[in-house]
Amino acid sequence: MNSNHVDNNGDGAKRYLDGLGNHVMCPEDNRAGVNRTGITRFRAHLTVSILCLVNLLNYMDRFTVAGVLPDVMTYYGIENSEGGLLQTVFVCSYMVFAPIFGYLGDRYSRKAIMAVGVLFWSVTTLTGSFVPASHFSVFLLCRGLVGIGEASYSTIAPTIIADLFLASDRTTMLTVFYFAIPVGSGLGYIVGSSVATLMGSWHWALRVTPVMGAVCVVLVLLVMKDPPRGASEGGEKLKPTDWIVDIIELLRNRSFMWSTIGVTCVAFVAGALSWWGPTFLLNSIYVQGMTGTLAGVSLVFGVITVIAGILGVASGSGSSTYLKKKYPRADPLVCAFGMICSMPFLFVGAVLSKYNTVSAYVLIFFGETLLCFTWAVVADILLYVVIPTRRATAAAFQILVSHALGDAGSPYIIGAVSDAIALGRTSVLAKYHSLEYALFITCFVNVIGGFCFLVTAWYIVEDKAAADKVIKEAHCEELAEIKLKSNDVQEITMIDLGNGQFPINGEPQRPI
Repeated sequence: MNSNHVDNNGDGAKRYLDGLGNHVMCPEDNRAGVNRTGITRFRAHLTVSILCLVNLLNYMDRFTVAGVLPDVMTYYGIENSEGGLLQTVFVCSYMVFAPIFGYLGDRYSRKAIMAVGVLFWSVTTLTGSFVPASHFSVFLLCRGLVGIGEASYSTIAPTIIADLFLASDRTTMLTVFYFAIPVGSGLGYIVGSSVATLMGSWHWALRVTPVMGAVCVVLVLLVMKDPPRGASEGGEKLKPTDWIVDIIELLRNRSFMWSTIGVTCVAFVAGALSWWGPTFLLNSIYVQGMTGTLAGVSLVFGVITVIAGILGVASGSGSSTYLKKKYPRADPLVCAFGMICSMPFLFVGAVLSKYNTVSAYVLIFFGETLLCFTWAVVADILLYVVIPTRRATAAAFQILVSHALGDAGSPYIIGAVSDAIALGRTSVLAKYHSLEYALFITCFVNVIGGFCFLVTAWYIVEDKAAADKVIKEAHCEELAEIKLKSNDVQEITMIDLGNGQFPINGEPQRPI
């Protein structure tokens, strides 16, 4: 068989020659982007818009209950620990079923899985709004079932964006997608409390998102496009491996594992603040001898969450995009900066809340802004250190770990610690201080998360290069097959990806 050799024409692309001297090009990067998927740029942006809408609904649904939590607790006659358990049960079912949907999302129709999931969580949310006061356990079960539906969506949506866009375009789309976390959470507080006040019952707060969910199901089925896995990067030829192999490779991926622990700390802090924030601030108003309503506090807290989230996600993503041009380790360093710097703002805000509520709102705003630096950046890290056929599984694994050790337990832990500190005392001051001291736990978790992202920065460059190498090998194999079929030449055995030669279907030969 004739030998092959690399021919560099100085145009930024590697070429290799087949046995007849024909050029076969293997690009250093995949500039075709969206066009490689066969989906127009307009349709790709429309798909992302639908994903953003569903993600917005996702987080609205999660935090609607938080916006009316005291009313729910009064209706069912439960304490702080049971109130925290509502979120814990939801997140537990969410994280347990995430790996199942991650496995399915790497192998079957992502559009169908998402549509069924959105429909399921909409129905269970609506059902929960009709549970009577004597059946708290049934209401708890409904919140758990909502988590199953939402798990089907959250593991899959980012992988579709990754298969539609590349590089800075992908970062931009992920930034827009993750705007839905703070905006949806804030709207959950605002819409939930406002609708409850308007209709005179908290039950109506849970009847808003199911209507929107039905609209989203139609859009997913009829409008959204599901591109081939790895299409934007030229990795369509990559084949899924066994699930056990996927897990083993993910455990060996140090950047993925350390960033997963870091985002777990983010989830712990965010879960505790989002669930107990309005209740804590309402108690601080009472301690000052002033009057306030849950609806008013939830409205202000919701607005703060929305604005802080938009600024935080945009600032974090923008900073990492700018710095990454010169510093390839910028992504995890930006996350570490946000985590560590948010801690003092949240701590001082909690301490000052019993003296001046406005000051507490301002400090919490800055703390939440810095905390939101991580959302889009962490998702981007996962997508470029993990190969396309393993990304839904990786997202599911990250969801499982981050929720199991993060916001699945933090609302319950904070509530239980608060009850233990209160020692049965029911005065306003006792309720305030017990919840304040319990929330201080989040400050320690913030620092731990910052450290984990610093460790991620140590490995990020090496792990990204390893993933890129696998994708390029698959892409060049595809090009070689096309060239062989079109020219009916002998088998090509050698390519160059810029990192040395790799064999294709045969023993590698020494280049001329």
